[in-house]
Amino acid sequence: MGLHHPFSFRHSCSSRSSRSGLRAAIGAIALLALVALMVPAGPTAAADHREPPSADPAAIRDWNAIATETISANLGPNRPSGQVAVWHGFVSAAVYNAVVGIQGDYAPYKWRESGPATASPEASAVTAAHHILLALFPASQAQLDTAYAASLAEIPSGPAKDQGVAFGARAAAHIIDLREGDGRFVDVPFTEPPAPGVWRPTPPARLPFIDTWLGRLRPLLLTSPAQFRPGEPPALSSAGYARDANEVKTMGVRTGSGRTAHQTETALFYGGNLMVQIQTALRDHAARHHLGIAETARLFAAANTSATDAVITAWDSKLRYGVWRPITAIQLAGTDGNPATEADPLWEPLLITPPHPEYVSGHTTLTGAVMRVVTGVLGTSRVDLDVTSEVTGTTRHYEYADQLNEDMINARVYGGIHFRTSDVTGCLAGNRIGTWALAHYFQPLRTGNAQASQTARPAQPKCPRGGAGNAS
Repeated sequence: MGLHHPFSFRHSCSSRSSRSGLRAAIGAIALLALVALMVPAGPTAAADHREPPSADPAAIRDWNAIATETISANLGPNRPSGQVAVWHGFVSAAVYNAVVGIQGDYAPYKWRESGPATASPEASAVTAAHHILLALFPASQAQLDTAYAASLAEIPSGPAKDQGVAFGARAAAHIIDLREGDGRFVDVPFTEPPAPGVWRPTPPARLPFIDTWLGRLRPLLLTSPAQFRPGEPPALSSAGYARDANEVKTMGVRTGSGRTAHQTETALFYGGNLMVQIQTALRDHAARHHLGIAETARLFAAANTSATDAVITAWDSKLRYGVWRPITAIQLAGTDGNPATEADPLWEPLLITPPHPEYVSGHTTLTGAVMRVVTGVLGTSRVDLDVTSEVTGTTRHYEYADQLNEDMINARVYGGIHFRTSDVTGCLAGNRIGTWALAHYFQPLRTGNAQASQTARPAQPKCPRGGAGNAS
């Protein structure tokens, strides 16, 4: 997938054209006033009409879209791994520091530097994003440089632009230095031998455990990968395990299931690249709600760094417990020692099973974390998110975070790739990650902006357990 021209990422509500018209109108009015009043245009008058440094929040949305395209182009659009979240976390953290280090609205992420107040936050943001992406994906240099040049060309030349570029480069360099030796791509073998309950490669490709290093990666926010590691999964001999296995056997089978058409669509809706869906929804929300540049940077940084640590937490759990997937559990149910389960050697799930262990669900852990920080950042449980799916070609509106969590929990069961306990447990772990993130990072330093002035504490999003009869 190649990069589009950066202008194609502009939302219809982008303020570029309107700002240009506004500038022209203001200039004309000012000139008429000077002529009418015969006031000399001296240095003081020029200073009165000087525009503030360029700070269009559309630039952050644009570069989030460029980051999404770049990551997909380098990893493939549907890599069955949480790796995508890591790179978005790095980019968003750098962009956040590049903006708030100038504007001073929020506490920088693991940084004590600040830039000149006269610098352009917009130039700083696009520079930080470009430099991080170039460091991560040098093969995309031509596309990234072209997009960067186009973004800079839209920012008025002058000291503010130059200062912004310089500070954005510092913000990117800080994140690169901060992540040195963090455990990326180290060899982490999964050596558990096949046995009842233990993961092994699954049909049709029977791929090995992908990106095991994610479970040992140094987190962006948490103190360790195991900080919010869930407890043990249900024992094979337990009634809870049998209930989970029999539910997914009925509701997650490829053909002849007990699903409604809407439930099947729910499974397929979240069968693609989850991080792409989240980024698109956040860009749309930020544009429709006219979030400023600092608020936009904070929203993406909080969501994507929490998503990174959610992936790390999920992969830590997968490495620790190594639980088999439903396709293996159902086909080999005769070996689990539970009289309430029955083997079906020909059973197949609706979705292709990802190549990593079952417990816990990466999708629900990630979504639980993102929904928790989004409600906290926005100061309300009403997230007002429009989520689209490339798989189904449809859009779903989520007024409340609980609704998205519920759909995600159900989707992984209906897809036949997770047990319900794993989904709910992952969501709860994500909630804890999000709560930690909000308590320790991205705190407001001023009360003069809409988000910083929020005093209400929205209720923590729920992780509904539901069940086979849930028609959502």
